[in-house]
Amino acid sequence: MTKQNIAILGGGVSAMTAAVYLTEKENWQDLYDITVYQLGWRLGGKGASGRNSEYGERIEEHGLHVWFGAYVNSFRAIETVYNELNRPSTIPIHTWQQALKPHSFVVLQEYIDNEWETWPVDFPLIDGNPADGTLDLHFWQLIELVVAWLHKWIDELEEAIEASHKQVELQTRKSRDRSLLQHLASEISDAIDSVEDKVRSFFDSAVDEAQDILSTPKLLISQLHELMSLRAKDKKLSNTKDRLVTWYIVRKLKRWLRSEALELIDDNPAVRRAYICADLAIAMTVGMIRDRVHAKGFGVLNQYDFKYWLARNGADKQYAVESAPVRGFYDLVFGYVDGDFENGNVEAGVASLAMIRIMLCYKGGVMWKMQAGMGDIIFSPIYELLSERGVKFEFFNQIESLKPGQDENGNYVVEEISVVEQVALKNGQYNPLVDVKGLPCWPAKPNFEQIDTEQAALLQQHNVNLESFWSDWPQIYEQHFQQPLPKKTLKRMRDFDKVVFGISVGSLEHLCPELLALDYAFEQQSTKVKTVATQAFQVWLNKTDEQLGFNYTPPSEERPILSAFSQPFDTWAAMSNLLEVEDWPNDTPCNIAYFCSAFTCDYYPPSSEHSFPKEQTAKVKVNSVEKLQSEMKPLWPLAYDSAGDFIWDVVYDPGAPSTDVRFDTQYWRVNVDPSERYVLSVVGSSDFRLTTDGTLFENLYITGDWIKTGVNAGCVEAAVMAGMQTSRAICGLPEEISGENGFDPDGT
Repeated sequence: MTKQNIAILGGGVSAMTAAVYLTEKENWQDLYDITVYQLGWRLGGKGASGRNSEYGERIEEHGLHVWFGAYVNSFRAIETVYNELNRPSTIPIHTWQQALKPHSFVVLQEYIDNEWETWPVDFPLIDGNPADGTLDLHFWQLIELVVAWLHKWIDELEEAIEASHKQVELQTRKSRDRSLLQHLASEISDAIDSVEDKVRSFFDSAVDEAQDILSTPKLLISQLHELMSLRAKDKKLSNTKDRLVTWYIVRKLKRWLRSEALELIDDNPAVRRAYICADLAIAMTVGMIRDRVHAKGFGVLNQYDFKYWLARNGADKQYAVESAPVRGFYDLVFGYVDGDFENGNVEAGVASLAMIRIMLCYKGGVMWKMQAGMGDIIFSPIYELLSERGVKFEFFNQIESLKPGQDENGNYVVEEISVVEQVALKNGQYNPLVDVKGLPCWPAKPNFEQIDTEQAALLQQHNVNLESFWSDWPQIYEQHFQQPLPKKTLKRMRDFDKVVFGISVGSLEHLCPELLALDYAFEQQSTKVKTVATQAFQVWLNKTDEQLGFNYTPPSEERPILSAFSQPFDTWAAMSNLLEVEDWPNDTPCNIAYFCSAFTCDYYPPSSEHSFPKEQTAKVKVNSVEKLQSEMKPLWPLAYDSAGDFIWDVVYDPGAPSTDVRFDTQYWRVNVDPSERYVLSVVGSSDFRLTTDGTLFENLYITGDWIKTGVNAGCVEAAVMAGMQTSRAICGLPEEISGENGFDPDGT
């Protein structure tokens, strides 16, 4: 049997996940010959990181990268990689448990009376390995999870309201509502042998027409939780009364909250925050029932923006719709078209399903922190494993275009791939990794000693960025060598049989215009699935978080991951845990701060405008310095003097004066390249996402967090699911992708 040549274009999460699972097939080397073609010197795509040898081998990221404990497929994939690689114990990070650590401390920022207030949330640790979790939850299981948290918040609120001598007794009068409570009583009584006396009294009053039905919020929500637990187990979707009683109870609780809790909100942050969370949970429950998610799927909600959908279903516009949890979610997914922070746009189905999964389906910590750079933790072991297995890597291979054709049966196919060979290598092969304190890592710049000496000198002289869409390297090369950069053409049936296109959606218009012209659905995906530029900066510090004035440390002493703050740079993470894997001289920093957000940009010029990245990067520097000088005081009050000026001594730069010149040795970047922009989930865009084999082209498999996955949002989990889907379409593995049908209905 003749081997099939598979060309994988790009080295991001999806492409590498596809390669991992393709090579999981027992006899894969008898079936396939796999080659990865990668721009520049490293794998990673939007998740690439590099080690800067000039500054203590510090880690430089595209932005902040954390995994969520609900990333079931991602943990399964990375567990497979580490287990199969079986690194020796002499390597500092040789197991996946060492690579990722659970993290529970999340911080949100509320803007109250023109001041920022810190809302610390220490999520409970939940026993288990995320790889053993599931995202395949049916409608009632999801509602049960929401109601379980609503139960917690209602209990807290009832106690606070009762302590304020306000009303906690609820009465049911309408005959229709009585019939719903009778249904509730019947279902629970039939399933449970014994109930508490107060519950039995409540049930008796529901069925005795002569009695008034009296209850409390705690009693109602506890019995609704019991019903949801029953339905979570039996998955009965046919009884309309189950949904009606749920609707009735949560709306009754909402009316009680509006009546009794609102007066307490302004003077009691704990009440305000519990009210916000309860109000959001109620609105989401009402919306899922009202829009018949059980029968139509979460996809039906994607016609609405998430904030609009919450308001449509009764969420408090003043307190809940614009609350820190909601703003924090928009920040999490960079959900701002063109980086316009007044133009938030996220599909309601994508957002609601993601929020439920993230908060309620996690194992271990709600988040997991990587214990080095993402390149070091994720892409180094993937590269090592795939290399061991026999996958070939062609670095410095820039994909220029894909050309269509037709096979012998008249089917459309990818016929040719044009590739620019960016550099000549001394030995014909490139070894991409460097050793940092025993850990294999990706350098922040190419390993120039492996590149042709004359070309390497030229690259360094002009500080060429080989990863940039706007790179002037072709012009520099041609001017110096009096000939253009060499190109090669990969041909179908000679160099490849199948193509895995793992480059992000923003690149389609540049690399695949002829394919898009033939395939309307593919062209619509390219147009409708939008992206946004992002920005990030990192500062190394001489002060701990507490010395800077941040005094919300939980008992675990975890460092904060914070969002919903002022824009830009609405997200901050304290990353001092990474110092031990960097390699600083004796005079070392004691803290690291990462910042990121969307970047305002609505115009991307042609590749000939070589100055564009530098111009945008300069804007990020201005934004970064402004953030430190003017906006971090609510979080770092001790980093400012009595006049309110930022104390630059807190920034690590030995020997530099205490001025903003210290920022010059920190790290900042803008992600404007077509393949680096963040994939958005704007309203209605899910309808245009194709599956991995959903184009007209028989031998083309698209993959990335921009295809249809069951997440449909820019994140690692969606990217991993896409790569798994790609591998399965080619070789049948993996058989299971948890949560891939998340937007589909459960019943009628």
